[in-house]
Amino acid sequence: MLASRVIARIATRALWDELALYPKPGLVSLHDTGAHADMDASTFVRSLFALRKHFRAIAAAGASAAPFDELRILGQRAEAAMLRATGGVNTHRGALFILGLLGAAAALLGVRGRTPTDEHLRSALRATWCAALREPVPSGEPPSHGMEVAKRYGALGARGEAADAFPSVFEVALPALRDARRRGVDARRTRIAAFFALLERVEDTNVLYRAGSAGLEYVGASARRFHAAGGCDTADAFVRAAAIHRDFVVRGLSPGGCADLLAAALFVDALQAASR
Repeated sequence: MLASRVIARIATRALWDELALYPKPGLVSLHDTGAHADMDASTFVRSLFALRKHFRAIAAAGASAAPFDELRILGQRAEAAMLRATGGVNTHRGALFILGLLGAAAALLGVRGRTPTDEHLRSALRATWCAALREPVPSGEPPSHGMEVAKRYGALGARGEAADAFPSVFEVALPALRDARRRGVDARRTRIAAFFALLERVEDTNVLYRAGSAGLEYVGASARRFHAAGGCDTADAFVRAAAIHRDFVVRGLSPGGCADLLAAALFVDALQAASR
């Protein structure tokens, strides 16, 4: 059984591993600020440490199958702590939502004596919280930019992903991560493989918000070219990924939704490793 404190620690580490990954086209890393002028790696570090205790509280609530409204309130408290730590910069709102729900599901499985397999995690989400996620946002709670963009373009967005038990995590990122690992590549390359799989297939609302459908198509086409040239397995993979990163920076493309989903895949992968 994974305790809430362990789940919180794994969530925090997943956010760190996502931040540390480079090249990660358009996004903040320890290397540079990507397509952002308002944040850097230190902003993300302050954020992830501010969130740590809140991940624990959300997991503890999940262990008792708390209703989604209770998780939502805990998430709002966590978001407020994040914004205080970053001076008002949104670093991890999407990741908080996704990792919070997955952590709640893992904690619920733990008290029921079940391991956090893909199937068990998705089943717990569907049985406990997915119905509430399909309901309209409560009145008085303004929709996020991501929700507005998702509605405009017909994309899933973070809430739609959650309502469908995170298909991009379990059907895109994790299979790519595991396939690369089976091929024997190192941890950095497996994460690059997962990230580029997400770039190719996810309708990232951050990209849609900044650059519309044309920007989203450009991101997907760039990922397809990366895969066609050998993906993460070639000697020049990092050089090619870095070139795409520089191109995204110039174009102002920042696939932050894919970054959140990558962090979620790393979180699930680490949860499963800790449960073996």
